[in-house]
Amino acid sequence: MFEIVFLGTSASAPSIRRGLPSAVVLYNEHRFMIDCGEGTQRQLLQSGLGFKRLDKILLTHGHLDHILGLAGLLSTLMRWETLEEFQIYGGRAALERVEDLIYKIVLRDAKPPAKLHFNDVKPGQLFGDKSFELTAFPVTHRGSGNFGYLFREKSHRPFLADKAEALGVPFGPERKRLVAGQPIELADGRVVQPDEVLGDLIEGAALAVVGDAARVDNLVEAVRGVDALVIESTYCAVEAELAQAYGHLTATQAAQLAREADVKQLILTHLSRRYPEREVLAEARAIFPETLVARDFDHYRIQKDKTAQRVIVAPAEEEFNVHA
Repeated sequence: MFEIVFLGTSASAPSIRRGLPSAVVLYNEHRFMIDCGEGTQRQLLQSGLGFKRLDKILLTHGHLDHILGLAGLLSTLMRWETLEEFQIYGGRAALERVEDLIYKIVLRDAKPPAKLHFNDVKPGQLFGDKSFELTAFPVTHRGSGNFGYLFREKSHRPFLADKAEALGVPFGPERKRLVAGQPIELADGRVVQPDEVLGDLIEGAALAVVGDAARVDNLVEAVRGVDALVIESTYCAVEAELAQAYGHLTATQAAQLAREADVKQLILTHLSRRYPEREVLAEARAIFPETLVARDFDHYRIQKDKTAQRVIVAPAEEEFNVHA
């Protein structure tokens, strides 16, 4: 299961209710911030997430409304010396702009107290462990080096402890080897095969996040079958020509992508102040009914073959209560 918290959902400029683009994806002990618009660190505090374990930022592209918050955020994190290393991922053009922002404006001649790593993103795997992987895929927008990100849990076969117990498999390395797909020999000479103690294959959840985009035909395969797709919806179809001129999507285009790619849930973000939220939602739902419009501080759980669940975060207990 992945979780995503939206910190800013406005396009280009903030509004009274929407901050500039940013979101945090949570998975086990990992936190990945995606983009960091101006004012993001205050949104982090207001969301209840805070700065804990925040050491990885994924940039969709290098436009200012998606990166200007990095200056303040990194200044705060480095001043508090709360982390030793910080990873920034993005296309070359985005990284160059961020490096200028940090080294020429924030630090000048000062030495950063944390080691900064600038990772030039290429299509393919960026990060992973035994339970999930993070990959990048190219996105068409204005300029070069624009990327979307796919979070995917690895498929697994659950270990059936009751069957292992019935077969006399002891606790310890023997069970670990069976989980790894290796047969074991018991003390009495019996051989236990992995199939005897492993359940049916369970596919993991998948979450795709796309920033600004000018077209969707080249995204279909990249996001096919995901349990949730987060993508921009800056314009409505009535201004499709304007959307094309500025390299953005309409709600119609986003919904058509979700339908063609067999996405389970569509979550729209990067909304313009020129449209009421209900207009954007109605346009998309006419094509793809399983559509939501994200608001600042919305928190969703993404699970396999389930629609996204909006949750309320109670920071003190770190508990989640589902509501409609």
